[in-house]
Amino acid sequence: MKTIPLYFLLIAGVLAASAAETNLTRHCCCAVPEAAAAAPAAVSDKSLYQLDADWTNDFGAAVKLASLRGRPQIVTMFFANCTYACPLLVYQMKQIEAALPEALRGKVGFTLVSFDPERDSPAVLHNYRIQHALGSEGWTLLHGNSDAVMDLAALLNVKFKRDAQGQFLHSNVITLLNTDGEIVYQQLGLGSSNEEIVRRAVELTRKDGLARN
Repeated sequence: MKTIPLYFLLIAGVLAASAAETNLTRHCCCAVPEAAAAAPAAVSDKSLYQLDADWTNDFGAAVKLASLRGRPQIVTMFFANCTYACPLLVYQMKQIEAALPEALRGKVGFTLVSFDPERDSPAVLHNYRIQHALGSEGWTLLHGNSDAVMDLAALLNVKFKRDAQGQFLHSNVITLLNTDGEIVYQQLGLGSSNEEIVRRAVELTRKDGLARN
């Protein structure tokens, strides 16, 4: 009977131990997955998505502004009881949506944020969605507390003041955000041309590769 050289036995032992260690790592409950999901990249100090306040959408779900991240957003602050300026702002937003190339309409979000938290409950905002025929997919309507509203209004440079009749004097601003919540363009006043904001929204979808998805 042949004697197996000692160094062959040593090599075999090392290989067996290595295989056992590999198998343990593969099946151990505490092993780190090889393809762990990467954490989302941090937003810049210019992003509105830094605001950590809680909001409620018109479907009653709690959301953060950061949930809008990932596609350009066209944002307007308003209040549902407005009878003149706000309906015109919303109409302009719908015109902007219609002016986008059809293939890109689902790539741009439209967000309405109420600065009348006392009256504009999620249910009131949902009724507003129905009354104004706002799409269920691309449109977000948000209710927040007074502090959240004030913080957002300051970043958007929207000024508002409630009068004795319960109405609001307010800025008429439509804001375009990029996919990370940074202000790219602001359209001021009622009846302004939508050409520039549409052009920039299309440019953003192409820049971020959304047009190919």
